Amino acid sequence: MARQADSEIIAAIATAHGYGGIGVVRMSGKNLGPIAAQLIRTVPAPRQATRATFRAANGEEIDDGVALFFPGPASYTGEDVLELQGHGGPVVLQMLLRRCLELGARIAEPGEFTRRAFLNDKIDLTQAEGVADLIEAATEVAARCALRSLRGEFSKVVGDLAGQLVELRMLVEAALDFPDEEIDIVDQENARARLLRLRGELGRAFESARQGSVLRSGLQVVLAGQPNVGKSSLLNRLAGEDLAIVTEIPGTTRDAVRQTIQISGIPVNVIDTAGLREATDAVEAIGISRAWKTIEQADVLLLLVDARAGITAADRQIVARLPAKPKRVTVFNKIDLSGEMPRAVESKDGWHVHLSAKSGEGVEELRRLLLMLAGWNSGGEGIFMARERHLGALKRAGEALERAAVLVGRSELFAEELRIAQCELNAITGKYTADDLLGEIFSRFCIGK
Repeated sequence: MARQADSEIIAAIATAHGYGGIGVVRMSGKNLGPIAAQLIRTVPAPRQATRATFRAANGEEIDDGVALFFPGPASYTGEDVLELQGHGGPVVLQMLLRRCLELGARIAEPGEFTRRAFLNDKIDLTQAEGVADLIEAATEVAARCALRSLRGEFSKVVGDLAGQLVELRMLVEAALDFPDEEIDIVDQENARARLLRLRGELGRAFESARQGSVLRSGLQVVLAGQPNVGKSSLLNRLAGEDLAIVTEIPGTTRDAVRQTIQISGIPVNVIDTAGLREATDAVEAIGISRAWKTIEQADVLLLLVDARAGITAADRQIVARLPAKPKRVTVFNKIDLSGEMPRAVESKDGWHVHLSAKSGEGVEELRRLLLMLAGWNSGGEGIFMARERHLGALKRAGEALERAAVLVGRSELFAEELRIAQCELNAITGKYTADDLLGEIFSRFCIGK
């Protein structure tokens, strides 16, 4: 890889803010042995926990703990790494970090340890992102999928696809470069067969990545409708606790109430909004305005209506103002009062779910429908965590292969589309990635990782 990691020594507190039994200060750089000798008066044996006293410049004790030394390149970053594990108090950790800075280190930027691991070829870019996704995982399924990315499963899938593209490009471009030589040139039928197989594998990779993207970001579900149709009751039922105030007074909910729940391991961000109507006061008007803005950002909109009245003229006025982006589900609530049976049916204007937020009847049908609308059709096995940039690159690679399929007989154009597809795949793992994109990716990591 052409990029090289910074040669400066970096240091940071690697444990979370606040108080804890143990706190860790991590350092990375070239030749940390002399710094270790000044800090703890010895250089610890590689990869062995060493009891140590951490000392200030005047020899006074800062803390008593454990030192771990990982000489490069056999370390997380590929450089020398020194970890100082002491007591987890903010003051003592800051004292220890300040001592590291006195000895020549500088404060690490967010994600800089992992960025150095990437630049020193210890991990590729998807594995680096897997580190952050594992830390931020909101569910057990998400954590398992992030671990797959960290272990390199996503990278292997992308690498295999890129390898097949290289093989096909070699055959095609050899014919272009040496037209007079007797080379085993790929014929058009062979090219089509290879391309068809590649497109199928790329499609399956995209589907796995798309589901991983749902795991990472969650599904944004907004509850909307007129006052007193049971939005807050449904939020409480989905969450399994009383989060929103429920009364018979219209306009009780004045601002959005948010809660993340899990449905089969998928994070679902449910947002209860103010009832949509002509506001009776300034505070309610602000709440209604915010409700409309929240609706615009939704993945799925649950439009609640009273099952006893059905879809009224006021409901139709709300529907007329709804943005096109969210997938709309009309929820007929209060079937415990209307006498209807719980069910979920698809109609010409979208899905209709009949339920009772009060009794819980039909709520399970709604949960299953939300999973379907999220595109989730797996228990998480074989899924790897993915980001929007991964989906974009896989989509563009697929489009290049689609164009290539109609250019098989035109070798120059065919080879160019294969090259474009390969570049898109290489961008996923970081073999070809712009420096400004790297800065954006690693800036979102926590400091000390």
